[in-house]
Amino acid sequence: MYFTDRGIEELSDRRGGEEVSLGWLAERLREFVDLNPEFETPVERLATWLARLDDEDDDDLD
Repeated sequence: MYFTDRGIEELSDRRGGEEVSLGWLAERLREFVDLNPEFETPVERLATWLARLDDEDDDDLD
């Protein structure tokens, strides 16, 4: 188990039954980056990956 898996598991356990909009998630990511600017690049990469998940033609992140 990777270190990050613990946070993912906690998220799933505590909030896995909830439904949220992608707009809500985008706002939470913005808030997180505002509070933790050192994580701007990984959050940006995650958001880009999520946004392009269904794009068959776009396999890599720039």
